[in-house]
Amino acid sequence: MERITRRAALAAPLALAALSSARAQPAWPAASVRIIVPYSPGGASDIAARLLGERLTPLWGQSVVVENRTGANGIIGTDVVAKSAPDGLNLAFVSVNHAVNAALYTTPFDTLKDFSVLSLIYSVPLVLVAAADFPANTVAELMAMVKAKPGEITFAGTGGAVHLAAEMFAHRAGGAMTQVPYRGSTAAHPDLMARRVDVMFDTLPAVLGHVQGGKLKAIAITSAERSAVLPNLPTIAESGLPGFEAATWGAIIGPAKLPPAIAAKISADANAQLQVPALRERLVALGATPVGTTPEVAQTFVRDEVAKWQAVVTQAGIQKQ
Repeated sequence: MERITRRAALAAPLALAALSSARAQPAWPAASVRIIVPYSPGGASDIAARLLGERLTPLWGQSVVVENRTGANGIIGTDVVAKSAPDGLNLAFVSVNHAVNAALYTTPFDTLKDFSVLSLIYSVPLVLVAAADFPANTVAELMAMVKAKPGEITFAGTGGAVHLAAEMFAHRAGGAMTQVPYRGSTAAHPDLMARRVDVMFDTLPAVLGHVQGGKLKAIAITSAERSAVLPNLPTIAESGLPGFEAATWGAIIGPAKLPPAIAAKISADANAQLQVPALRERLVALGATPVGTTPEVAQTFVRDEVAKWQAVVTQAGIQKQ
């Protein structure tokens, strides 16, 4: 996340200016704040939103209500926020699907124009895994197989960034892999262990136990830097594909045209909670790396993510739905 750190430093003066302006504005919020989680309860986005909501309620002096509004891979709940008044009282906690949806689907909103991205809260890397006895042990060896046998190497795809990371890898390797669709990691892992499917990109928390237990082999990690959890596992970027980076993440967004003072306050207050040890520990337990950024950095991050996944979809020949 080096690029996030650099952008945060550059954007800090803007955030301070906005906060100074905020002191001259009427107290915000004047009513309860709703955070829509456009996914099912129990996932990382839902848990993180509720952890933040619990701490922001006393800070803001108003109730922070977390509401699950599911459907269409997160599009339905997110659309509610896109169409909300720009007063900061209706927010959403979104995942990488927010950027992936812009590449895969025709949405009722413009992902880049209809939202204010307020802070990138956390990031979770993906791990490239295979069965323990799969012949490739390194990125270079897998790349050679993909290039020599276009379409013969299969990958377990569960949709979203997990699927598109495999497509991006195959394209960068100069070949092609064939997707075997699964409803989720739980369904895919047994077939991966039994070599009914060759490889998979999945989140670090989802595969860590299987890797540590020797049931799956970790080949590389998709973050820009190595993970403290698996320090001996190389990144894909250092293993032959410079610049390769993919992750799931969580961010707070609001409707477009939020007043800068309100946007800065929401961002700063949320980021402050990420410094609280108890909250950080809960996020780390989910396999997440707490981040915290200014709105300017977060907006740029999402724009880059949308561009990246749109390029992957185009390269893979996937039709937008």
